[in-house]
Amino acid sequence: MPELNSDQLRTLLAVIDEGTFDAAAAKLHITPSAVSQRIKALEQAAGAVLVRRSTPIHATEAGLVVLRHARKLALLDLDLTRELSAAGRQGGALSVPIAVNTDSLDTWFPDALTALVPRDDIVFDLRREDQEHTLELLRSGEVAAAVTSIAEPVQGAVSIPLGSMRYRAVCSPAYAEAQLGGVAHIRRIADAPYVDFDRKDQLQHRLYHAVVGGEGRAPRHYAPTTTAFTRAIFGGLGWGLLPDQQCADALASGELVRLGGARTVRVPLYWQRWAIASSVLDDVTDAVRAAARESLVR
Repeated sequence: MPELNSDQLRTLLAVIDEGTFDAAAAKLHITPSAVSQRIKALEQAAGAVLVRRSTPIHATEAGLVVLRHARKLALLDLDLTRELSAAGRQGGALSVPIAVNTDSLDTWFPDALTALVPRDDIVFDLRREDQEHTLELLRSGEVAAAVTSIAEPVQGAVSIPLGSMRYRAVCSPAYAEAQLGGVAHIRRIADAPYVDFDRKDQLQHRLYHAVVGGEGRAPRHYAPTTTAFTRAIFGGLGWGLLPDQQCADALASGELVRLGGARTVRVPLYWQRWAIASSVLDDVTDAVRAAARESLVR
């Protein structure tokens, strides 16, 4: 087991999080040369190349192993710092990286973070990713926790059920008139265009496949921001699935209509975090579970 220097581990975190040696140096208040020397020394101690000198810098496979170790130590160090602060010592803020799916990030998840205000010992680094892919960031060590649709915990993590996001198939009245023959019903979508968030978003495609019974031939738009996605649906570019939180008012006012015959789609969400004794992760976990109880369905 190699002995890894704590300053060198903190430097690895800074290099990966900031993306360049210069930015890491600014964050750590040392020179870029010192950053380079620490990384080289850490690689010598680990007996492997840990980072790819690209732009931005990425961890190698061996580097991801060390990165996971470094993040866990940083959380444990923060717990110690908080305890020592009560005795008169002060510590800096720790960055807590979390992977969150887009719809959670744009609806209920920020409530979990604001519930932790005020505290100055942590800052959040939120990584936006599809709910089926957030675990890749946890597995690699890039984040300490993730909101995911996968229940099975990754190695070294625990999985906590949060509830489900409920989606409804909707379109604009003008779209129903122009594309569905004036009848907003799911059975009429075979040739009708629809909107996906990006190429990782499979919600609309799965519903389309279930209804049409094959790959189909409908035009498929991509709108990879929440604003673009919702405006595309509201503006009549295509039909799509929106969470209750984003479409309830528009359905009530008639600005959107539901596609008749389409069942609601529920996506179960889980909170996966490293299984370490960290009061910081415990506090964040409690806040996330509380926010989920207010917004997600059981």
